[in-house]
Amino acid sequence: MAISVEEALEQVYKLSSPLGSEIAPIENSIHRVLAENVVAEYSLPSFDNTAMDGYAVRTADAGKTLLQSCVVFAGDKDEIRLVEDQCIRIMTGAKIPQGCEAIVPIEEVVVNEDHVTFPSFIKASQHIRLKGEDIQAGMTLLTAGTFLCAHHISLLASQGITHVKLYRRPSVAIFSSGNELKMHYETLGANQLYNTNTPTFASRARELGCDVISTATAEDTLESIQEHIKSALNADLIITSGGVSVGDADFTKKAFQSLGFESAFESVDIKPGKPTTFGRIGNTVILNLPGNPLAAALCFELFGQSAILSLSGRSDKYLSTITTKIAEPFKMKKGRRALIPGWFDGAAFTPSANFGPGMVLPLSQANAYMMVDASVDGFEQDAVIKVIPTRWCMSSPIQNSLITL
Repeated sequence: MAISVEEALEQVYKLSSPLGSEIAPIENSIHRVLAENVVAEYSLPSFDNTAMDGYAVRTADAGKTLLQSCVVFAGDKDEIRLVEDQCIRIMTGAKIPQGCEAIVPIEEVVVNEDHVTFPSFIKASQHIRLKGEDIQAGMTLLTAGTFLCAHHISLLASQGITHVKLYRRPSVAIFSSGNELKMHYETLGANQLYNTNTPTFASRARELGCDVISTATAEDTLESIQEHIKSALNADLIITSGGVSVGDADFTKKAFQSLGFESAFESVDIKPGKPTTFGRIGNTVILNLPGNPLAAALCFELFGQSAILSLSGRSDKYLSTITTKIAEPFKMKKGRRALIPGWFDGAAFTPSANFGPGMVLPLSQANAYMMVDASVDGFEQDAVIKVIPTRWCMSSPIQNSLITL
């Protein structure tokens, strides 16, 4: 019996546990997942300093003309004290002199040789960056499960951190089955097709931060599929396509079962992609997708991406949606949850004009899809819908509904 998408995703998250960790330089941690909390050792700024070039003064010096006593540069180590009836020229980032109450920018004063005339009003603490106003020592900067981006590296570098603990990248093994299939670098025979699923899954897995360790096409025999499975069991995730639909030779299912496959589900109430199967052998998670290219690719986006985000240790492992409107009227057959590819331009979503489970072109021209409830038979123009991107990752630490009703 087919289970719901929600039940299927619950099983995917349940079986796809975060992997072990490793230490890496922060320069190599971009688009990796943090496996530890990071706590600030230093306050930032670590001392009061000036936010711009100007003059260090007291607020009582407003309207006065003062003698400039010296110049302070960023990085100067000497302790400087502000003397009454004098001012100090100071450069951006320099430590605030003792007794200074404000910084007056250069463009707000009148300079006559060594004498400086100040405006009639000076606000206390103006243009002074106070110690710890950005980061306080002891505060938690990043938590385990954070997907690291460039600005996180800035944060780590600000604390003098050179290495961090990261979750290991998921390793993925991919193969398809079918005597009619050839890899794109092979010569086609009569009545044969190029295998598009394996390169597609390999490319998407790499985009999602995985190490792809093997790709291939298995023959439609029990022995060939068994050998491909055995050679892939050192991977964290095996993704296959073909041989799982009713009416297929059924060798894929038999091969996995003969090697101890524990099934979490074998059918999902969704179109396309109903025969999607998920489970594991030992510690290796298995995702068996349909052979039809569009069906397989869409179900990879839904179930394969969820498994990878969870294996990666991401705290925002749950797929999320963008709420938008549909660009034009759209009619469809109701009765089962449906995945509809299309193009989201930032303002509205246009469903693909022509798509079917066995097609390749539609998803290459799409950047998102919507999952439509079984009760829906269409939408009027500008109806509010939810879309899930396929060309970038839209995820959340909270699991929300992905369904457009």
